[in-house]
Amino acid sequence: MSSSQPSIETSITPKSSRKDAGLAPLVLTLVELIRQLMEAQVIRRMEGNTLTEEELDRAAESLRQLEIQVLKLCEIFEIDPADLNIELSEFGTLLPKSGSYYPGESTQNPSILELLDRLMNTGIVVEGSVDLGLAQINLIHAKLRLVLTSKPL
Repeated sequence: MSSSQPSIETSITPKSSRKDAGLAPLVLTLVELIRQLMEAQVIRRMEGNTLTEEELDRAAESLRQLEIQVLKLCEIFEIDPADLNIELSEFGTLLPKSGSYYPGESTQNPSILELLDRLMNTGIVVEGSVDLGLAQINLIHAKLRLVLTSKPL
């Protein structure tokens, strides 16, 4: 006897307008930044012939599915996907204004995405320490070392 679950169809209707979407635009912008950064790394590896056809197909399908999910969430929260960007004053924008970026191509005003892609391609190490406390008493000491690279360590 097989147990199959009945298919339940649900429709998702927006419960908020763009004005009161809360953190959704910020979260979706960060997800889109990560998606585009991963896409750039897939392109770099494809051009370097370091991905098999199967890996390339899996990566491409995963990126497509993630993009579809971002677009669905934009629809739910009534956010224009073109608005998924953050202007960072003199630092420029988080994502390219043109909406597309191809790794290795330089632009006059690079976005944070482009800078992160370049850093990941070459690699960077950031070290630091943080002391947290209150009432002039250091309670937490942290030493941090961040290695940001797209290459295996």
